[in-house]
Formats: sequence, structure tokens, C-alpha cells
Amino acid sequence: MVSVSDIRESGPAKVADLTRSKPTVIKDTPGYKVFRIVNLVVMVVVCAVIILPLLNIVALAFSSEAAVTSGQVGFWPVGFSTSTFMVVVSDSMFWRQYLNTVIYTVLYTLIAMFLTTTFAYAISRKDLVGKSFFTWVALFTMFFSGGMIPSYVLIRELHMMDTIWAMVLPGTISVFNLLVMKTSFENFPKELEEAAYVDGMTTYGVFFRIVLPLSKAIIATMVLFYAVSMWNSWWGAFLYLTQKDLFPVTMYLRNLIAGINSQGGAAGGDVAAQAQINANIKSVAMVLTVLPIICVYPFVQKYFVSGVMLGAVKA
Repeated sequence: MVSVSDIRESGPAKVADLTRSKPTVIKDTPGYKVFRIVNLVVMVVVCAVIILPLLNIVALAFSSEAAVTSGQVGFWPVGFSTSTFMVVVSDSMFWRQYLNTVIYTVLYTLIAMFLTTTFAYAISRKDLVGKSFFTWVALFTMFFSGGMIPSYVLIRELHMMDTIWAMVLPGTISVFNLLVMKTSFENFPKELEEAAYVDGMTTYGVFFRIVLPLSKAIIATMVLFYAVSMWNSWWGAFLYLTQKDLFPVTMYLRNLIAGINSQGGAAGGDVAAQAQINANIKSVAMVLTVLPIICVYPFVQKYFVSGVMLGAVKA
């Protein structure tokens, strides 16, 4: 051990030698190396399971009907063709329901984010009277629900059947998202809020002008969660909507698949060939349906991981 007196006696040269000393390098243990290899293999397998079906769908969508019928298509288009795309995109009902999905997603996400952020901020305050009660009310709805029939009766009695609100209002607050955002707000520096109060801001001013602008990561994550859930939703439309003009594009895809399956079952001896052609049509519809989410995700990916970590780790 080097004492202070030794350093003083050695002079500047000794001090320079101490400051230039190399840091200790910690080598990975054999067990950790094995863990990294196993982890890499598992991740490669998981990625393959996720990516390969998507590649097959894209390949089917851009392949010719002859190649699809003969079963030649794997993970790369055979006989590149966009004729099936032209058939699907020429259907006016497809674009009508596509527009409905965009409207439902935007409106639902805006309402859900407003309710979730305000509710989460309120129950994250330690001085809120009845904080535990409101938190447990939210948790209760997470574990216990009325079920499908009571929900259907409620929507019908509220005269929301065949309206946009039947798609937008039910499920506007996800308790999971609420708890994640609540934890994120609890970790927010209290000094910033106190400084804002000293400057004369109200509670609403602090929330909208201080807290929300500094919580972009968690907000972007919640927006992605809500938008994807509504974009992929079809069960609500199946229960509450009967007019095709109000259907989302997922109902178009669902009805397309259901109709194709029923036709394939009655196709007689040419069932296999018809099923392959139907797979081409379904693949085109699937590609057009998931395309917006695939295009948007790269722009919010940098917020996604940091947002989840902010809401999942409590200081």
C-alpha cells in the first residue's frame, strides 16, 4: 500500500507513475462465456421463428399465381408479380376500411394517452388524498372484468352500437401502461416541480409544461403500445359494428380469410390449388395491413427501450 508520505518523498515522478497505472482487467468466467453463447443461440432461434414467416408472407405476396399454385415459393418471390396487389388495392372498400383504421387509431391513442397520463400523474403524487384507493381500483379492473356479455349490453344500452365510439372508448386505459407511466412519474425529479411552483406555475402548468416535455421516452413507448393495439384490433368491430362502412381494415382481412376458407372447403378436387392462390391474396392483405407499423417503428425504437426501462426500474 502506498502512503501519502511515500508519494511526497518520491516526488512528481512517482505520482506520474501511479496515475499511468493500467486499470485491472476483469476476464469473463467460463460460466459467463457459456451463458453468452447459449443466449446468442436462443436469440438467433427466436429471431428466425419471427422473421422467417414474415419473409414467406412477403414472398407469397410478390409471387405469380402459377408459382404460388405449384408451391415453389419459400422465402424469396418466384415469378415476381404485383397483379394480386392491383386486385386488392382496386377494392374501394379496402381503402375505406383502411381509413377507418387510421381514424380509430389516432382518436383512440389521443384519448388513451390523455386519460393515462393524467391518471398516472395524479396517483404518482404522494400528497393525493385517496391515492391507494384509486390505485387499487385500477388494479382491480386489471384482474377482474365484467366479461364479454356485460360489455356488449353496456355498449348497447349506451346507444354506441354502430358508432365510432364503440371502437374508441372501450379499453382507453390500459392498467399495465398506467402502472408503467406511474412509476416513471414517481422517478421524476421533485426539485424541478418545486422550482416551477416557486415560479408561480399551477399543477396543470407543471404537468403540461415541465413533466410531459421531459417524459418523451415513456410517452413515445405508450403511444406505440396504444396505437399498435388499436391497429391490430378486430374483436371490438366484430361485436359492436354491423355496417361495413365502419369496419376497420382488420375486419376486411378477417372476412377475407373467412370467405377464402369457406370457398376452399367447397372447392371439390381443386382444393389444394385454390388454397395456394388464396394464400397469395391473404399475404397481400397482410402486407398492406402491417406496412404502416413497420414503417413507423424504426422512428420510435430509440424511445422504446429507454421508455420501458424508465417505467420498469424504480429508483
